[in-house]
Amino acid sequence: MQALPYEHAIEAIVKRDPRFHPAAYIFLKEALDFTLKKIMESNEGRARHVSGAELLHGFRDLALQQFGPMSSTLLNEWGLHTCSDVGDMVFLLIEEQVFGKQDSDTKQDFADVYSFDEAFVLPFQPQSAAPLSHKG
Repeated sequence: MQALPYEHAIEAIVKRDPRFHPAAYIFLKEALDFTLKKIMESNEGRARHVSGAELLHGFRDLALQQFGPMSSTLLNEWGLHTCSDVGDMVFLLIEEQVFGKQDSDTKQDFADVYSFDEAFVLPFQPQSAAPLSHKG
């Protein structure tokens, strides 16, 4: 079976920049498709350019939906620790001419959109209960 163009691009990227696991790129493409679908649903079926922040929110939502409490662990294993890491992957895919870019798009669009701990760890932390009062 012949590899698809996206898979070839991932192989080329990982050879020159092995920071991120190939599965992270596959998930990023799924997150882009997920985000585009949500945009089209709210935009009368029309596609449009996805901003860095929009992609990151779709990335977070899909990760939580697919991986739940394992999201943080899995993303860390793939080399992803911050929103900027996702931005680095996007720009590596742009360099490989797999993703498109507008002139106004920058890596800075992905900086500090949210904390990975707040997005992927905090939702699964037990809620602290109010201290029990002792009547005595």
